[in-house]
Amino acid sequence: MAILADAIQIGVFPFFAQGVLSPLDDLLDIAVTWLLVRLLGWHWAFLPTVIAELVPGLDLVPTWTVAVLYVTHDMPKEEPAPEPPTIEGHF
Repeated sequence: MAILADAIQIGVFPFFAQGVLSPLDDLLDIAVTWLLVRLLGWHWAFLPTVIAELVPGLDLVPTWTVAVLYVTHDMPKEEPAPEPPTIEGHF
């Protein structure tokens, strides 16, 4: 999701060139913030990312991707559930 948002903002730059005044850019940032918080939970790294996205020209840096990499870097890995014990001799 973050890579897609950054690719849209960088690849379709002429449509988002207005920076803070661009309603499409703002809608994209709001949608990405909402989706990332729903998927990953709230993390303080999302706040400076949203602010950076409002600065004209700074949205050319892949800030969403960097924020997601930062948030997910230290997330605990899910361990597989242990196998239930088997009783020998019973089927």
